[in-house]
Amino acid sequence: MTPEPRPYPPAKIPTGRVMIEGDEHILGPDGAKLPIGTVKPQNVMEDELVRAEMSHAVALSEQLSRFLGHFHANLDAFEALLAEQYGATVGGKKGNKTLMSYDGLLKITVQVADNIQFGPELQIAKTLVDECLNEWTASAEAPLKAVITKAFNTDKEGQINRAALYSLLRLEIADERWKSAMKAIRDAMRVVGSKSYVRFYRRETADAPWEAVTIDLAKA
Repeated sequence: MTPEPRPYPPAKIPTGRVMIEGDEHILGPDGAKLPIGTVKPQNVMEDELVRAEMSHAVALSEQLSRFLGHFHANLDAFEALLAEQYGATVGGKKGNKTLMSYDGLLKITVQVADNIQFGPELQIAKTLVDECLNEWTASAEAPLKAVITKAFNTDKEGQINRAALYSLLRLEIADERWKSAMKAIRDAMRVVGSKSYVRFYRRETADAPWEAVTIDLAKA
């Protein structure tokens, strides 16, 4: 099912150069066409380095996209074959999957994460939680206040702190207003999509720890 490997040449990207009356010009940030001889040599070399490496980066990105497409196509074909022959599927909660080589040395996991947004009920929850917090001010512990404050504050991108909200949902507090607030948080959750994360692991022996196969520039 896996396609034969093949070399991937550098991607074609703009050269940033134009020829005017037989002379080479380089494009400036404002779109100006400057005779290349009037630009500092280090700037020209930097431009060439960036373009050369970018061509490889774009090619690698495109290759990874193709690889991911092939992977999901192969996985779908495998699962269709299982369903047809055995009436079975591979997977767990929310479509999470783990596939393993027969010798137990290679493993692929597919994790599906929901993209959750919050509706207007969240503001109702905040009002109820604020009422509780104001009443508990004298007795509420500082860590609880910090979690509550963090949960309803937005980050620089204006996103609600989901992890802190989930922390609130795990708290067992008897106050009926708190319970109503937690129900409002749950009602506010809208699943607007999901994203699959594919991870690859290997190990030398069946009792050795798993090592991730790095497909991340930040961790390579």
